[in-house]
Amino acid sequence: MSGFVFNTRRAIFADVRVREALGLLFDFEWVNRNFFFGQCRRTASYFQGSELSAHGRPADQRERALFARFPGVVRMDILDGTWSPPASDASGRDRDALRRALALLSSAGWDLEGTELRERGTGRPFAFEILVATRDQERLALAYSRDLKRAGIDAKIRQIDAVQYDRRRQVFDFDVIQNHWSASLSPGNEQSFYWGSRAAEEPGSRNYMGVKSPAVDAMIEALLAARSREDFVAAVRALDRILLSGFYVVPLFYLPDQWIARWSFIERPVVTSLYGYLPETWWRRPQAQ
Repeated sequence: MSGFVFNTRRAIFADVRVREALGLLFDFEWVNRNFFFGQCRRTASYFQGSELSAHGRPADQRERALFARFPGVVRMDILDGTWSPPASDASGRDRDALRRALALLSSAGWDLEGTELRERGTGRPFAFEILVATRDQERLALAYSRDLKRAGIDAKIRQIDAVQYDRRRQVFDFDVIQNHWSASLSPGNEQSFYWGSRAAEEPGSRNYMGVKSPAVDAMIEALLAARSREDFVAAVRALDRILLSGFYVVPLFYLPDQWIARWSFIERPVVTSLYGYLPETWWRRPQAQ
């Protein structure tokens, strides 16, 4: 999973409707076309591209049994496998996405007054800071800030050096950051460090969004306790659905292929590892006799 991460410890991001609305405003199609020549694909799961992903798959009976103690914790479109990150018309000015986002924000108590989004009752403007450490992060954050401005949201970009960035990330001193979490095909104890309730207040953990959910904790326990592959996959997919339903991040993107330059006389296996190319398995083609 790679995405813009909302720090839900901040009151402005406490409402899931606000987080979903902010996700609607990110124009991936425009970014992909103008920055990456259309080469990237949208991330739609915390376990993208594997059998552990819940994206595009309806929940089976094993998953539904795990959810039984937590009614309403998973959205229906995520439960039935029909949800996907929003897609725009790539114009950078998608009015449908803007209308949907403003409707969600209004339901959460934020109204557009002129060109500014303000909290109903207090008049407080909707403003936050996106923390970046590299030029690439800054470029992407500026594009997102432009999208947010159309909804009256003031998202300022602050670039700091790598040491400061890491320190502020460790103590959760940020509004929004870009981050990615890597996962193997056998997730384990590290999931508690990523999403567990205890980790939410533990400086140095990777629970940057501050998830505190009994349902998430229960799914992590279930995947650790699983003794069959079927139970394990069900628990991880269930965890994926709960995290997706929380809209803790704006999913970003990934390259579907690895681009490798090699000499024509270097051969490689016909089947590539799921983890990508392995140069140690390549060989030099013997010279023709």
